[in-house]
Amino acid sequence: MGSRTFFHHREEEQKEERKQSLQMTSTTRKKRFKTSEEEETFSLSELSIAAALALTSEIPQDHKLRREAAILELEQRGQKRVRFGNEMEKLEKEVIRNCRLLRVRADRKALRKKAVEKAQMEKDYIELRSGRPPMFWIPLRVHAVWERMEVTLACTVLASPPPQVTWYKNGAPIDLRLAPAGKYKIKNKFGMLTLQISRCSMEDSAEYSVEIKNQYGEAYSFATVLVRKYYGKESGFDSEIYRRSLIAREADFAFSMKPLFSREKEPFTLSCYFSSDLLEHQRDIAWFRDGELLQNSECHKLKYQDREASLTVSCAHKEDEGFYTIRVPSLDGYKEQTTYVFVRDAAAETPGAPGSPLNVKCHDVNKDCLILSWVAPSDNGGSPILGYFIERCVAGSEEWVPCNDRPVKTCRYPVLGLTEGQTYQFRVKAVNKASISHPSKASAPVTTYDPSKDKRVTVIPYDEGRKIEIFKDDLEGHIKVPLPPTNVHASEVREDYVALAWDEPDPRGREPLNYYVEKSIVGSNSWQMVNLDTPVNSPRFALFDLVKGKSYCFRVRSVNKYGISEPSLPSEPITAGAKLATLPPPSQVLAFRDTKTSVVLQWDKLKDGLEPLGYYIYCRETGTEGWQTVNNKPVTCNEFTVPGLQPGKEYVFCVKSVSEAGLSESSPETDPIVVRPAIARPSAPRGFVLLSCGKSEMTIGWKPPKRRGGTKLLGYFLDQHDTSELDWHEVNIQPIPQRVYTVGNLKEGHLYEFRACAVNMAGVGEVSEPSDAFKCEEWTMPEPGPPYDVKFTEVRDSSLMLHWQAPLYTGAGPVTGYYVDVCEEGSEEWKQINKQPVATTHMKVSDLETGKCFIFRVRALNKAGIGPPSLPSDPVVAKTKPGTNEIELGVDEEGLIYMAFEAPEKNDSSEFIWSKDYEGPPDADRVRTEEKGNKSKLILTNPSEKDLGVYSVEVTDVDEDISASCTLTKEDLDKLLKRSHEIRNPLIKLISGWNVDVLEKGEVRLWLEVEKLSPNAELHLIFNEKELKSTPTHKINFVKGKGLVELIIQNFCDDDKGMYTAQLQDGKAKNQFTLVLLDERFAKVAEEADAKRREWKKKQGPYFIENLRWKVTESCEVLLTCKATNLRKDTSFQWFFNKKARTGGVFDPQTGIGTLCVKKITKADEGQYKALVSDDRGEDYTQLDLTKGSFEDLLKELCRISALSASPLKIQPTEEGIKIYTDVKYYTDYMKTTWYHKEKQVESRDRLKAGSTMNQIWLHILNPTDADKGKYVLELFDGNDTHKLSTDLSGQAFEDALAEHRRLKEAAVAEKCRARVVQGLPDVATIMEDKTLCLTCCVSGDPYPEITWFKNEKVIVFKDRYKMDVKGTVVTITIEKVCNEDTGKYSIYVKNKYGSETGQVTISVYKHGEIPVGTDEKTQVETVMRKPK
Repeated sequence: MGSRTFFHHREEEQKEERKQSLQMTSTTRKKRFKTSEEEETFSLSELSIAAALALTSEIPQDHKLRREAAILELEQRGQKRVRFGNEMEKLEKEVIRNCRLLRVRADRKALRKKAVEKAQMEKDYIELRSGRPPMFWIPLRVHAVWERMEVTLACTVLASPPPQVTWYKNGAPIDLRLAPAGKYKIKNKFGMLTLQISRCSMEDSAEYSVEIKNQYGEAYSFATVLVRKYYGKESGFDSEIYRRSLIAREADFAFSMKPLFSREKEPFTLSCYFSSDLLEHQRDIAWFRDGELLQNSECHKLKYQDREASLTVSCAHKEDEGFYTIRVPSLDGYKEQTTYVFVRDAAAETPGAPGSPLNVKCHDVNKDCLILSWVAPSDNGGSPILGYFIERCVAGSEEWVPCNDRPVKTCRYPVLGLTEGQTYQFRVKAVNKASISHPSKASAPVTTYDPSKDKRVTVIPYDEGRKIEIFKDDLEGHIKVPLPPTNVHASEVREDYVALAWDEPDPRGREPLNYYVEKSIVGSNSWQMVNLDTPVNSPRFALFDLVKGKSYCFRVRSVNKYGISEPSLPSEPITAGAKLATLPPPSQVLAFRDTKTSVVLQWDKLKDGLEPLGYYIYCRETGTEGWQTVNNKPVTCNEFTVPGLQPGKEYVFCVKSVSEAGLSESSPETDPIVVRPAIARPSAPRGFVLLSCGKSEMTIGWKPPKRRGGTKLLGYFLDQHDTSELDWHEVNIQPIPQRVYTVGNLKEGHLYEFRACAVNMAGVGEVSEPSDAFKCEEWTMPEPGPPYDVKFTEVRDSSLMLHWQAPLYTGAGPVTGYYVDVCEEGSEEWKQINKQPVATTHMKVSDLETGKCFIFRVRALNKAGIGPPSLPSDPVVAKTKPGTNEIELGVDEEGLIYMAFEAPEKNDSSEFIWSKDYEGPPDADRVRTEEKGNKSKLILTNPSEKDLGVYSVEVTDVDEDISASCTLTKEDLDKLLKRSHEIRNPLIKLISGWNVDVLEKGEVRLWLEVEKLSPNAELHLIFNEKELKSTPTHKINFVKGKGLVELIIQNFCDDDKGMYTAQLQDGKAKNQFTLVLLDERFAKVAEEADAKRREWKKKQGPYFIENLRWKVTESCEVLLTCKATNLRKDTSFQWFFNKKARTGGVFDPQTGIGTLCVKKITKADEGQYKALVSDDRGEDYTQLDLTKGSFEDLLKELCRISALSASPLKIQPTEEGIKIYTDVKYYTDYMKTTWYHKEKQVESRDRLKAGSTMNQIWLHILNPTDADKGKYVLELFDGNDTHKLSTDLSGQAFEDALAEHRRLKEAAVAEKCRARVVQGLPDVATIMEDKTLCLTCCVSGDPYPEITWFKNEKVIVFKDRYKMDVKGTVVTITIEKVCNEDTGKYSIYVKNKYGSETGQVTISVYKHGEIPVGTDEKTQVETVMRKPK
């Protein structure tokens, strides 16, 4: 046996060696060289390669050193070594030798290939001879392990060829894809087979087998794995062992990641929480989107802190939508969770605009062009997408340049005119008839380049990392005029364009090439150059303006600096304008239930090899019209879970295919589906407890499964196990409907374990973990047994309702009460809630801390004491779940009082269980229930005080608590009864009571408004106990559709005084409404009606539309204005003041504006102003009362404007002193002025005089002294506000003013004392001959002046007829018997030390009988006798 094993292992080792040697053999395909017997011609590039090899190979190292030393020596001597002659001959020989060497290598490769083929044949023959059926050299063995440990099943096999291995668990093949991640590891190495099971649980207890099979036979090996569990002291884990088991336990996911909904341009964060801190080897967290690893960057922030791993996207785009997976390493491999992130379209700037395109990518990048592609948006905005606009920008800038003038109809477009070596980004906008979408996310930066550049370079490595680069362009320098391109063909044909491609000429030449494209319509011999102005740099070109439906041929010419080539061969005929059709929609779209908020969709992929870019999914709630987009990024699979749906609502779905041509038509709608959890088998029951025990029987209770499978539980199957035996035995054959069961025929003193499984319509669920071992011995304790089935309902933020069942074992006496204990989850400290025992099996627990998790237990009490506690309840978080509904209390349309509760999360088999005061269903004689869909209604059939109490409702057959309660109080019942009475005995609802309106013509409208009435409604209008009928003077309108009742009275007078009552009836509903029009109310309405009647009559002629009003202008003038309308040419306009006509007003008949301007208003202008407009049709007037308060308001406004117009204080020296003043536009006495000097009010006295004129306010300082220096302030009070002006009279300002004052004072004194002729002399005097002429005048001056008279500028000597008389200030000159010689110009000259002055008069003497021209006798006399006053 040992020798066979040795040979077998030796045989396996030889096989492995042969396999490795064959794998190491090179399989690289190289260019084939002809053998030495064949003739070969070498190209110029191949000869260059051979020359390079000759220069770089087979040169000894010492020869190189000697050669370098010789060259260095020659260079030092100033010489230069040049290869020539014999050197070139040697080079040629080396080239020929290397060519032959390459042929020898090719021959060796052919021989090696033949050797490999022969070795493979020998290997196959040896394997065929060594074939043998499989056998187990070392079989599997039995294992027993503790829970949470690992176990490895191993065996050794012999077989040739190596067998196919299959592992089984309880006869079922183990599929690693279906098993939990990392649960199983299967290895097969050198004939040793292993199956590793990690973290064993009770479910891993099974029979395992392995099957090995090849073409010569098969073999099996079996082994049993038994997983044991440790049971602690207190119905579960021993606390110390449990704590130790947590040490270094790997963290697991605390919650499942839920789908996340975001929006474009907004940030979002995807978080994942762990049950504990990650261990060191678990910190390498990886995030994936659609299978692509995400790295930490500015766009994606990856973070782990406080048991939370998060991925934050700073600015979401639709490209960020998809399946996100978090992967956490573990000892067994890795753990991962996946969810979907939805990115909604950003809000459109214009309603109806489509969504933005996505996935903008660049293809076929060349030197000056590329192909751009994108994906159509899912939302077209309500109208078909007409096309797309493309924009580009240089990377790093924000200047976007349009690439196309007209919309592109497909999702692919060639972009031309780019610059070689420049980096670009692109974005796309969709357009429909409403507007343009937001731009898409910019594409990744792309740099234009020559893709053929690398193909034209040959790199030869040599000498430890060095390399020689041989450029094909350098070897083609002999090419001048280029050759024509080849293989001209259409790479893409679209509705908007045709993209051409061709191959460069070979050889191309050293100079850069451009290309010209020519086109020709098929059937014609004429060729037209397409791009004459802009030659193409790349072997790509797109044409956009081809005639649709016509066929074209194309050819291309190459051009460089030496010339242009001949044209290429024409392309195949190409038909332009072929419209790219959209793909058909997917078929067989089916919707299946998933969870309470999601639905699974499945559909068939497209047939006939059609490959869409993906699919868009749409949903619509039944009964609505608008389709909602589910995903904004196409999904490539044919199954998708649609989350975020409303529980209990009914939806339909459809799917569209996405292709380059856009979106397909919608698939047929799915059948309507209600969003509810899918039906599945229930999970395992739990929490087994011993409720009572006899000598040969036990009563067992347990908790329901956490997951009921979305339907009603049909019952339970219970198994028992005597710990002294190996086998489990069924307790019941038919399902047990309750969760309490008495097991009989037990052996006293034995320990028994129990397990159970639940069953629903989907099948039998998981088997529970075995219970604790309960000893079968009769209970004789006096205290009661434990209560059971502790559960909670109505969980809210700070309270919940706790329920339990009374203990089955009552002990020495009946149970008299219960105590409830509570502890926070994670704590072992129990606190008693109620100080006094509660007699009922329910209790409301209040004052809980919101957000914390609690556990409850209950202890029963009898006269002997307190019994053991119940099994703890499930943990519960004191927080109101989002979307929690409460009981609605109301009255329906028939007047029935009801309580309603809606539960969208209910299942098809769920029931609403109503109870009153938590003691059972309400009395069936007093209530009845109605259920419709997700809503249940409890109706009080005969409501009274007997129905007061607490009503609660609970929904069955759901995984999470759905319950609520409400308290019906006496106050609530009274309100509901009142409302019920109103509905049963309806009243017509009043919307607006009686209203009284006076219409424009003086008509009185009485109206009221009630709710809408049916066409059969009736109205009776009663006035003073008599029914009114509609007449021309009292018109009644009854608009039933609007509920409007109105009475229009033409001439409202005393006969209409009284009470108006409207009696309405509409079927059963009726009501009446009364209006009282008496005394003051009637008088007020009558007065208003009469005024409006007169007003209306007035408006038949000219009338005022703007009444008289006043305005103070900036120049302090008062304008009185009004405006009239309905004017004619003969309409007159008059102004009145205090009932007297006043002139000065202006009236413009075109505009109807009348204006009266009062320039300087005074107290005399106070009074009544009136404007009157009239013609033969009538007259109208408007009055303005400018007395008392109104006039005072006007003066206040005038003072305000005047005060605002005041100039800064000015200083003016005078002959009396210094004057400080301000100029105003208009000053009135109403404006109060106050002067301040050095912040003290100035009183008017001898030296300080305050005063004002119409345009000036001043303070005069007489005979100023140094005491008058300082700051002067003038306060102007306009009746409301105070305005202050100030100036500083000190320093140089005071000195200058004082000096000017003194100068003016001296000048005034001189002027006052100067000699002057005051009055008396006329300008001209006439006198008749022989008369006596007397000229008198007054003179003044101090000292008295000297007096001299002149005649014709000659001094008069007073003698004979000339005499002068001086009496004080009166000076008289007398000429006796005047004659013609006395005619002339006379003047008086007065002079003293202060000055002089001259007075003149002209004397004319006429003869007797003559009358001077322009004079009469009276004038003569007056002239002669004129004397000074």
